[in-house]
Amino acid sequence: MRSWRSQGKRQKAKGKRWDVFIFTFYLLPFTLHLAMTACASLPGRSELPLRSATGEQLVELLQERKAAVQSMKGLFSVSIKGPGIPIAQRVDGAVYYRGPDSLRLRGFTRLGGELFDLVLRDGHYRLRLPTMGKMLAGRLSEWERMGTVSRPFKLSVWAVTGAVGITPIANDERVTLVEEGDRYRLEVYADVEPSGSASPSRHIWFERRRLQVVQEDRLTTTGEVEATVEFEDFRPVTHASTGTSVSSGAVGVPDIMLKPFTVTAYDRQGQGSLTMKFHEIITNPPLKLDELGLGGAGGAMRLRAASPERSREGEWREDPGR
Repeated sequence: MRSWRSQGKRQKAKGKRWDVFIFTFYLLPFTLHLAMTACASLPGRSELPLRSATGEQLVELLQERKAAVQSMKGLFSVSIKGPGIPIAQRVDGAVYYRGPDSLRLRGFTRLGGELFDLVLRDGHYRLRLPTMGKMLAGRLSEWERMGTVSRPFKLSVWAVTGAVGITPIANDERVTLVEEGDRYRLEVYADVEPSGSASPSRHIWFERRRLQVVQEDRLTTTGEVEATVEFEDFRPVTHASTGTSVSSGAVGVPDIMLKPFTVTAYDRQGQGSLTMKFHEIITNPPLKLDELGLGGAGGAMRLRAASPERSREGEWREDPGR
């Protein structure tokens, strides 16, 4: 009896091995083929058709997307490279924005210690560096008076404002559209009337499948590229107020609100770069004045009050909150 039972067990084991052999060499390739066919039928980004748009439509699209974001807050990590940076090379941060021009950037160490607090409003800025016990306030037009730290913070602001929404075309600006394969380049000029000697102030690059801005060049008055900001890893975000991620499109099709979760800014003057990776983006949340760095009585006017119109404006001084 034992021999028959053991023989039966051996036969069952052989049968199982034979089943595995059949599946591996015959059924598995067929199963993989079906899976690959199913995946190929899914609509990926590369399969979306190229869309056509005029310069006027792209200008309208920028205006619409910027208007759709009344406020925003997000968490990010940023890696900074370059000289003259008195903060850690890798920084965790938070951003708060409320239209039209209130922006706050805060940077922290991995342990939660505050590294910097930058507040922008009404054409003024206030930068506080708690670890150094310093604070600087002044006009945005005199940003360079910060010294060596001005460039990395300027790149950070350009990166964040691009994530909020590319600055729309002003009424006193004109544009020309250039088609380059699967991209459009919108050249922005500061003068309304064409001039033979005029140079563009910005280049805005759109990919032509979803018409998302993937690059923005900031140019000097002589036409040289001052900085380049690249936008990647677009993901849908939800309006905190409406609970939806869809808005009407300016080019005739629904436009899902997408935001870049990776932004890289390059200083083309040779002074460094930064890469900002967002962990969370929430659009149109209610924001308190404290979150915008404008809390307290008369907080909205603090930036102006901190910037006296004297020759000492823009100089470092001790942080009174230290």
